[in-house]
Amino acid sequence: MDSGYYAAYAGLLARTEALDSAASNLSNANTTGFRAEREYFRSAVTGPHALESQLNRTVNDFGVLGGNQLSMAQGALTTTGNTLDVAIEGSGFFAVQTKAGLRYTRDGAFSRAVNGMLTTSAGDAVMSAQGRALLLPPGEISIGADGAVSVAGGVAGSIGVFNFAKASDLTPEGTNRYVAAQDAKATLSKATLHQGSLESSNQDIIQGSLQMILVQRQAEMMQKALSIFHTEFDKTASEELPRV
Repeated sequence: MDSGYYAAYAGLLARTEALDSAASNLSNANTTGFRAEREYFRSAVTGPHALESQLNRTVNDFGVLGGNQLSMAQGALTTTGNTLDVAIEGSGFFAVQTKAGLRYTRDGAFSRAVNGMLTTSAGDAVMSAQGRALLLPPGEISIGADGAVSVAGGVAGSIGVFNFAKASDLTPEGTNRYVAAQDAKATLSKATLHQGSLESSNQDIIQGSLQMILVQRQAEMMQKALSIFHTEFDKTASEELPRV
């Protein structure tokens, strides 16, 4: 019975946290460049002797949520016709310089500031492949598939797209902006850029809605199981304790 109680508790904990992730994913299904988060499971006890642990045998077989990590799946590309809208096809992120430091995003809704700087919708500078802010002179802008930016026929710079070795190297900050871990190394990506387009969220609304329903039902089942075990504990206590 104890083992069943631990199983129900671990299941309820995992499904409750997964429900939070599913709700966040669904609410951002229409956010440009949003990366959905997927839960993953881990063992409750880790290390070289984990399999020998009594706690590990009792709990681990039922799964403990290890956390969430970004899904790097491609989002749909939508044509906007705006010259400074840029979508990434493939892996990688734009680098932007914010007041809090360097951040990464897939949101390519850019604009040209009064001083000629290429910025995000929040006014943050978009970084070049060399890690510098891009300054664009007046004139018609053309952005190549490799990120090269030309203004009035002359090359003005190149938009940087950066890759990370693991999805866990990035932590969400807001809806579509991410912070790199201190030990993470950004490398230049070979992704293809599309001028006049934006990438949608990689969370499908229908799939997200079904996931929400599924996780809610799973959480309800775990709650019912815990209620049953609580009743059994109460019954055992009332019948066995008086005999002690």
